[in-house]
Amino acid sequence: MNDANSTHTTEAGAERPLDLEAGRRAFMKAAGITGALAAFAGAMGATEAKAQSSDVDTAILNFALNLEYLEGEYYNRGVYGVGLPATLTSGKGFGGGGVRGGSKVNFQNAIVLDAMAEVANDEKNHVTFIRSTLGSAAAAEPIISLDTAFTAFAAAAGLPGNFTPYDNDYDFLLGAYILTEVGVTAYNGAAPFITSKTILAAASSIFAAEAYHLGTIRTLLFAQQNAGYNNATALISAARAKLSGTLDDEGIGADQSTLAGGFPSPANVTDTDPNGLAWARTPRQVLNVVTGTAGAMAGGFFPSGLSNPNGELGRLLAATGG
Repeated sequence: MNDANSTHTTEAGAERPLDLEAGRRAFMKAAGITGALAAFAGAMGATEAKAQSSDVDTAILNFALNLEYLEGEYYNRGVYGVGLPATLTSGKGFGGGGVRGGSKVNFQNAIVLDAMAEVANDEKNHVTFIRSTLGSAAAAEPIISLDTAFTAFAAAAGLPGNFTPYDNDYDFLLGAYILTEVGVTAYNGAAPFITSKTILAAASSIFAAEAYHLGTIRTLLFAQQNAGYNNATALISAARAKLSGTLDDEGIGADQSTLAGGFPSPANVTDTDPNGLAWARTPRQVLNVVTGTAGAMAGGFFPSGLSNPNGELGRLLAATGG
């Protein structure tokens, strides 16, 4: 049996004691180094995963910021006749793309005007808030179409005539209907991929505000009891659902409801699925709607694409199954 006084023979034939204690110390030292390396590798892996999660959160916020630029410009130009100030449009990406179209509406209904003014102010504040959250990582405003994009989308949906949302109160509401529902579904669809609790809470709050806006728009349109507006919302919803590739939309008429077991009310003001839950869209589905083409990266309301700092959009689509 070996012990601390065990011996072994050298090449010269002489025997010397084996220093087992020294061997033990050498082993422990090597094991310590290996353990430290393993811990370091684990820490590096965790850091990398955390960085990737942070990158996805940033990409989601910049994706949302692009949509808020679109809504902010539409509402503020329609209500006040001026777009977002330059201080709210600079950043990474396009470096300020410019807005095509958009003009002040001669509102006749004071209730509609007041409601749309509130939405315009909210959308401007959303842009301000998201930009402040992103800091130097904020994307610049891309090129935005507020003219031909509406006309093309309405034509593709089957609306009669050469639609423009700036002619009167209710055409402006239809334009708002086209855009705002997309924002609601975008925030709801992005929520499962947000890793920061702080960012998730903020995004959820904006989602709620967007849902309030959409409910207001749908209510104001439904209150007209106008078959033309009811039909227009049905056509717009069908077009969006076709672009996103699934049944995730419905107009304001009772015949549009998807609630399980039927719907006894003549209204369908709340835009929900069969379980009464808000619809959700992935970033890819949202892109399909705002570009007007399934699988596209540019077109429609974003003629040159979204502002995309450092290729964030591609990583976002990959992370969210797009």
